[in-house]
Amino acid sequence: MLVTRLRLRDFRTYAAADVALGDGLTVVHGRNGAGKTNLLEGLYFGCTGRSCRTSNEREVVRFGAEATRVEVGTADRDGSHELAVGFRPGEAKRMRVDGAEVERLLDAPGRPLVSVFLPDRLELVKGPPALRRSHLDAVVTALWPGRSATRRAYGQVLAQRNALLGHVRAGRSPRSAVATWDSELARTGLALRADRAQAVELLAGRFAAVGTELGLEGEAELRYRPRTRAADAVAFAAELAERLDGDLERGFTGHGPHRDDLALLRDGRELRVYGSQGEQRLALLALLLAERDALTAERGAPPLLLLDDVMSELDAGRRELLVRRITAAGQSVVTTTDLGHVPGADDAGAAQLHVDAGEVREGALTR
Repeated sequence: MLVTRLRLRDFRTYAAADVALGDGLTVVHGRNGAGKTNLLEGLYFGCTGRSCRTSNEREVVRFGAEATRVEVGTADRDGSHELAVGFRPGEAKRMRVDGAEVERLLDAPGRPLVSVFLPDRLELVKGPPALRRSHLDAVVTALWPGRSATRRAYGQVLAQRNALLGHVRAGRSPRSAVATWDSELARTGLALRADRAQAVELLAGRFAAVGTELGLEGEAELRYRPRTRAADAVAFAAELAERLDGDLERGFTGHGPHRDDLALLRDGRELRVYGSQGEQRLALLALLLAERDALTAERGAPPLLLLDDVMSELDAGRRELLVRRITAAGQSVVTTTDLGHVPGADDAGAAQLHVDAGEVREGALTR
């Protein structure tokens, strides 16, 4: 599936924008602060129904406007389609696919997959485990859409067990009542662990290979760190029972997949702690490219890849290598302040968008 067009209305710095994307590489050029990242965010917002930059989505509505609307045109073997997201602060988002309202774009059939690199996303490498867990669960859902129910089921059971812990602490429920939820948490938790482990198995070899390709020195490794290594649900439930006193003291469940982590390592040392910012950037890029390769193999089509300011800290050789890799198959949108940083930007097959003060012009970019 190709993303063919993006239309923005009152999104960030854009009062209105309507631009076409190339079938392969699209280069977005402009000075710092011109609105290049906002354009990528608009694409992500239109493809997923959420922002890739903020949890406070009031920020995406242009200053002085009451609401925003993003439309994304796509094309596949069945024809053309349109995704639309409308958002007014204080109200629920309205999302449509070909005019039909949907609750979640992420679950909509035919939605283009999308992967994004932003400088702020370095938190995925160096931030808390919750960010990596959430990202890994998103990868699982992208690889196998039907498995998104596993994560939701685990979250619901975990919430029920935590609520019961509060009742037991308050004397409103017997301690023995927790055992039922232990069994359910163990069952759904092991299913979630299996999904995550399978995803990491698909990614690990690709991550190591791409990391080496990009020049990440040493042996790059992606390692899943589950909190429980119980062989079955009975053993996991027993672990939960052993920790019940601590859970009652804290008031929440302290053991299970909601405490898992995903480690990115170089020569056995965590890049989160021991990696330079340059190494962390390369590791994040290697992870996203490994995911793209895995999604291409599993789903038969690569995701749209959005790369914001990724070229500025790469040397010429790595830029060449990266552009060759991302243009080999699928669509990519790359932002830059300097066209010379994007090999192939002037090739006939590359689309070009020039951004200046919240306005976008298609065609040749001015150096």
